[in-house]
Amino acid sequence: MRERAVRVTGRILTILAAIWALAGPAPAQEFSGLARIDAEQSRITAASRREVGIDLHLSQGVPYRLFTLDGPPRLVLDFQEVDWSGLKSGALVQTDRIRKAQFGAYVPGWSRMVLELAGPMAVTQAGLKIDAVTAAAHLAVRLKPVSPEDFAATAGPPYDPRWDLPVPAPLPGRVTRDPDAPLLVVIDPGHGGIDPGAEVGTSSEKDLMLTLARELREVLLRSGGFEVVMTRDDDRFVSLERRVALAHQAGADVFLSLHADSLSEGLAHGATVYVLAKSASDKASALLAERHDRANLLAGVDLSAADDEVTDIMLDLARQETRPRTEALASALISGMTNMGGPMNRRPKRSAAFSVLKAADIPSVLIEVGFLSSPRDLRNLRDPEWRSTIASGIRNGVLNWRKTDVARRALVRQ
Repeated sequence: MRERAVRVTGRILTILAAIWALAGPAPAQEFSGLARIDAEQSRITAASRREVGIDLHLSQGVPYRLFTLDGPPRLVLDFQEVDWSGLKSGALVQTDRIRKAQFGAYVPGWSRMVLELAGPMAVTQAGLKIDAVTAAAHLAVRLKPVSPEDFAATAGPPYDPRWDLPVPAPLPGRVTRDPDAPLLVVIDPGHGGIDPGAEVGTSSEKDLMLTLARELREVLLRSGGFEVVMTRDDDRFVSLERRVALAHQAGADVFLSLHADSLSEGLAHGATVYVLAKSASDKASALLAERHDRANLLAGVDLSAADDEVTDIMLDLARQETRPRTEALASALISGMTNMGGPMNRRPKRSAAFSVLKAADIPSVLIEVGFLSSPRDLRNLRDPEWRSTIASGIRNGVLNWRKTDVARRALVRQ
């Protein structure tokens, strides 16, 4: 057994990608390609009365790094690259000192695991062992409690363009488009990569919404009069901030974010269209928006530098023009989907402070196409014929909205 180990103490919380450079010559098995997690052997447990032990078993060694983030306290482990198939959070985490584990694709070629800690903890040891015969790898990490002050002092992401999400470009000014030009629709399949969204059985929100988004794109393009951009076209993570930035960079006329949540309490079913508001229209909408934003945190995004004041200023400047257009878009979508058979929620139009809707100068709505916790909605979302019908309803809604919007254009402040 050959060991490649890095001990982490004090303020040093990042393990660099080139791990093999820290341990001399490499064995015959290079760190490359896709490693597979051994779900049966991998565990997160209470290693002692105070310590937490993280033991991940992989089919081969890969470059990795780890660091911590605060608010809430999290440990982030990045890998190049891991197939997480078969791993379940409930089986992996066997201690209440870790509240939640998420894992999945992060950026192309890189994978991420994020552990939400029950309290501030520091990495005391991180070591990777490679079996010289099988090339199988065992990553062992140990954590121990520290004070909130010590945790905050060492928390924060490193930045390396090979590992990290691109920095969102400055928002460009709105592009003046020909009134007769195709309508540019940005479709935003919710969640993705490390963030699966709601999950029921073998179905996940991220996969169902990507499928629906691709089908909606085809419906729009075949109808003519549309250009379509998607915030993601594969199973990758896209931060909420970047989704909004992509819409701006594309010069979007309309932004449609597609979701299908799940409720652990109560019963909800049918499609709902959400518009942005500082105060939610109801408690359920407020909780839904909170869950959507929390998913961004649990994917290991550092939001410590987010400037809500700038966002508020943008909202105030654009509200008079964009809000009535967005409200009209939501109503038109509800009518379009209803006329195609829905089914719709009993209160199909709602509002909440969804971060992904904060492109204040672009009419933006979030469509909860259904709820995975509803057996009927889940059957619909799995049914290609139903998805085709609801996609046609969305297209019809956008078409009807555009006709009305063009007619009212002279009344809109330029």
